[in-house]
Amino acid sequence: MTRPAWMIALALASPAGAFELAFPVDCALGDTCFIQQYLDHDPGLAATDFTCGPLSYDGHTGTDIALESRAQMLTGVAILAGAPGTVVARRDGVADFAPFKAGQNCGNGVVIDHGGGWETQYCHLREGSVLPQTGDAVVAGTPLGMVGQSGQADFPHLHLSVRLNSADVDPFAPDATNECAKPDGQGLWKTDIAYAAGGIIGVGVSASIPEYDAIKAGLPSPELPSNAPALVVWAYIFGGRAGDVLVLQITGPFSDIITERVVLEKTQAQLFRAVGKKLKTAAWPAGSYTGAVQMLRAGTLISAQTIEVAVKN
Repeated sequence: MTRPAWMIALALASPAGAFELAFPVDCALGDTCFIQQYLDHDPGLAATDFTCGPLSYDGHTGTDIALESRAQMLTGVAILAGAPGTVVARRDGVADFAPFKAGQNCGNGVVIDHGGGWETQYCHLREGSVLPQTGDAVVAGTPLGMVGQSGQADFPHLHLSVRLNSADVDPFAPDATNECAKPDGQGLWKTDIAYAAGGIIGVGVSASIPEYDAIKAGLPSPELPSNAPALVVWAYIFGGRAGDVLVLQITGPFSDIITERVVLEKTQAQLFRAVGKKLKTAAWPAGSYTGAVQMLRAGTLISAQTIEVAVKN
């Protein structure tokens, strides 16, 4: 992969450590939130993240820190300033989940000037949540608003842009070169943030194959009646790659109900898969059932989740 010339020049002018960032979302990375997309390092029409992986899209200028569901967004997840500085721009009043006016791709947002040519921008904040005013001084950790889905956003997330002298900088690989960066570098972050090349966002058990939009909204897995027409286990995935294998399983009180391997046919930013078994007797045995999903890449386990649900008479 060939890096753009401006990235090479920026790396020479700005070594890692010249500017530090605190993690800007009040969530547990890898548990209640995940990084869906990184800055695009490919100068052409393709898209690659800093490791030469596919977690980006053409022309993407920042880091997308995503929530698990719209339900989680509505409970309120705070966005925090990444470093000390002064608010130089803000916008609120752009509706979530709705069309937006030209020039409002960022939705509701905040821009902070950190001095020395450094600037951060926080996009897609929840409508009505933006806290600071233009001219306000902030420190690392100052609340800026809530994660939302305003502007050009297909899922609830924070889009964080980092710029030096108006040029976009990848906080995971500020010293960009022609080589693919290793995923264990600290970059501009105050604490190391592990690179996740994909994983399971959530799993659930239901009586039928759910609608994808219901999963993205935050579909719960309540107890099921013993005469449920089927038992289905589903998995919500990010960063799936062609050839990845999902092992989906439901185990009942006395035996395995179903175990199935699903091979992903194409690379996708987000997806869901589900397998199940229809009821063929009078009722399912009452008791505790476990839904389990494993995600394997080239034979290596990269993510796994389980969930327990009750089946009652």
